[in-house]
Amino acid sequence: MTANTATPSTGPGVSAPDSSCAETSDRTGSYPRLSEDQLALLSQHGEERPVSAGEVLYREGQRCHEFFVVLDGSVALRSGDDTLSVHRRGRFLGGVGLLTGQPLLLTAVVQEPGSVLAVPVARLLTVTEQDPALGNLILHAYFARRSLLISLGAGLRIVGSRYSPDTRRLCEFAARNRMPFRWLDLERDAEAESLLREVGVRPEEAPVVMWNASYVLRNPSNADLAAQLGLEPQRTSPTGVADVVIVGAGPAGLAASVYAASEGLETVAVDLIATGGQAGTSSRIENYLGFPAGISGAELTDRAVLQAERFGAQLRVPSGAVGLAQRDGLHVVRLDDGKNMVTRAVIICTGAHYRRLDVPDLERFEPRSVFYAATEVEAQTCAGDPVVVVGGGNAAGQAALFLAQRSSSVQLAVRGDNLPANMSRYLVDRIERHPTIEVRTGTQIRELHGDEGLDEVVVEGPRGSEVVPARALFVFIGAVPQVDWLAGQLDLDEHGFILTGRDAPTLATSLPGVFAAGDVRSGSTKRVASAVGEGAMAVRLLHEFFAHTAAEARP
Repeated sequence: MTANTATPSTGPGVSAPDSSCAETSDRTGSYPRLSEDQLALLSQHGEERPVSAGEVLYREGQRCHEFFVVLDGSVALRSGDDTLSVHRRGRFLGGVGLLTGQPLLLTAVVQEPGSVLAVPVARLLTVTEQDPALGNLILHAYFARRSLLISLGAGLRIVGSRYSPDTRRLCEFAARNRMPFRWLDLERDAEAESLLREVGVRPEEAPVVMWNASYVLRNPSNADLAAQLGLEPQRTSPTGVADVVIVGAGPAGLAASVYAASEGLETVAVDLIATGGQAGTSSRIENYLGFPAGISGAELTDRAVLQAERFGAQLRVPSGAVGLAQRDGLHVVRLDDGKNMVTRAVIICTGAHYRRLDVPDLERFEPRSVFYAATEVEAQTCAGDPVVVVGGGNAAGQAALFLAQRSSSVQLAVRGDNLPANMSRYLVDRIERHPTIEVRTGTQIRELHGDEGLDEVVVEGPRGSEVVPARALFVFIGAVPQVDWLAGQLDLDEHGFILTGRDAPTLATSLPGVFAAGDVRSGSTKRVASAVGEGAMAVRLLHEFFAHTAAEARP
């Protein structure tokens, strides 16, 4: 990996989407109009300001600490030099970054003179606590805006080859952290090389990341990119000792963060890549209690993150745990940046990743054509191409349905003889009705063929050996717990999952003060709801552990 350097951009950058977005914004719920009663409520907590044409309320890539509502005149939202939408009285501005303290993704420029209502973010949070309906309206609009920007390819520009592992790493990091971006492929995109020439970067120096046409990051590390995006680790414990460090920020880790912080515990959660875990990459979760219409993994994650941070939890991303030790009755979590976090207790929620296929030559195709997640990034990589999905669980079913929207054909290879054996019925019904998906039961992958990338796979099933065209292979088989960093300090089962609840309450591991929740735990149910429940239960066990150790310490 080349060193990360930031240089000014000399060109205009990639143009943003055209103004057709202005028509779709209202239909998607991205820009609802506030009622007069809601305007009156907000006006009690902000101030009215006159604004003139051309005045910039906030810029793309910068943080903003005020919530703006248009009272008179109009305000245009721009990405680069292009206007995406124009808003008048009753429309509010901003995005998720306004609530999380991250840079905003668009620039707000006054188009017609008038006035705006400016409400400090801290006061906005107070108002939404008093009026939950208003808070839900704002949250839903902010999530819809980000989804719209992701679909339009606004935000970051990542320029690099589809055959570069670093290009794939950067795209995956941006996607997993739900940052709108557009990937320009040096092999396919005609404007990619010209853009690199404009900013003085040679193709061999790619991948590069650009934003707001003001800087270029040359092959940045995930940590460097996170810092630029405002995802850098937050403050550490003022006492130097946290009450609990939660390793892993999937559903179990986020639930533990919410409950621990809400009960006044000094809470720090760390994750190597992004909040949300595997659930955060799901296009739609339809069997989670309380969401009859379903909810995307991204929105569920964002809501949990905002909730945890509102209660005071510290979320550090990217920040991976590489070791666990004990010192003077406390636990020490060693991080990949060389720092140590000292804590009274640890909750391990690192989850599991999918197993690799046992097939010859897999390593040659993995950097380019073999994937273990099906997000917008992977879908862009194989758009219009035939793909093969391997697995018989819910993750494989959701991936097949999602990829079928973009790919010319989807072959779902299932080792078992019965698709409903491990997959929810609602997914089975949709897959069987989908015209683009072909289900192959009793089938295994035997060979991979291709030159620079994958071209076809050889499958073996009831019809014998067959060659199936495939430009990408998506693997969702089994689960391997992410416990290497523990270096054998905890008791594990024969498959490597953490054993809990033998001589102590459920979720307690073999090491006092260390708990495990979610998919990393032996015997866990691989569902979002059960992971959330275990994360909450772990916090109750924390209190019991703290009370027990305090009783033992008393004379």
